[in-house]
Amino acid sequence: MNVREKMEASGYESEMIPSPADRSETLVAACPAGRRIQDMPYGERPREKLAQLGPAALDNAELMALFISTGTKGRSAIEIGRDLIRKYGSLGALGGLPVSELAKEHGLGLAKASKLSAAFELGTRVAREQLRDKPLDTPHLIHEFFAPQMRHLAQEQVVVAVVDARLRHIGTTVVSMGTVSESAAHPREILRPVITRGAHGFVLIHNHPSGDPSPSRADELVTRRLIEASAMMQVCFLDHVIIGRPSPGRAPYYSFREAGLVI
Repeated sequence: MNVREKMEASGYESEMIPSPADRSETLVAACPAGRRIQDMPYGERPREKLAQLGPAALDNAELMALFISTGTKGRSAIEIGRDLIRKYGSLGALGGLPVSELAKEHGLGLAKASKLSAAFELGTRVAREQLRDKPLDTPHLIHEFFAPQMRHLAQEQVVVAVVDARLRHIGTTVVSMGTVSESAAHPREILRPVITRGAHGFVLIHNHPSGDPSPSRADELVTRRLIEASAMMQVCFLDHVIIGRPSPGRAPYYSFREAGLVI
């Protein structure tokens, strides 16, 4: 009888020489926070978990960890992802950050921030492709299409979405980036991508960083000028939609068509 068999027979195995599985469980129990991903049980590591169960089985922090790749001393990539979500409140808010700002976060840097930004942009493009064949003929659909990438921006952004004769989206152009409180977009710049693409019509969309989509006097003025300019250029001005954020008692967007100004 060898040494291990003698110890098993005497009942000392579990106390004196833990098995590999026991050692793994002891390690996890001893350092549940701050442990490296490679120290986690195989099936709990994000990459292996995704391979076995699919991406839907991972939470947001675990998905982010796949792009962050490596952690810092005392913080795993999962913990960095979880801290970022906690700090900014949502993936949408994180996705709205410029790469330069994201890169300043501890544990990221330019390379990791670029990977995350690319991941957010891919998600946005997938969403656009899914809606590509649907006509942008209602404010609700326009909001659904553009809100995910615009409602958390820290600055006002003005975009022109051009459509074909069936009102299907064929391209988007950013025509202005404003300050926190205002943006400026001349009708000439707004209509330029519509004319150059030979589009049937367009939708003007911009966000209000405050989250309140109520139109300002400047928003109303730009809309009235666009009504006149688009009629002169013989292109269809479908709507001007202001993107806000959902709040009790307040709509998440404002539509000038719904309000009766654009007809």
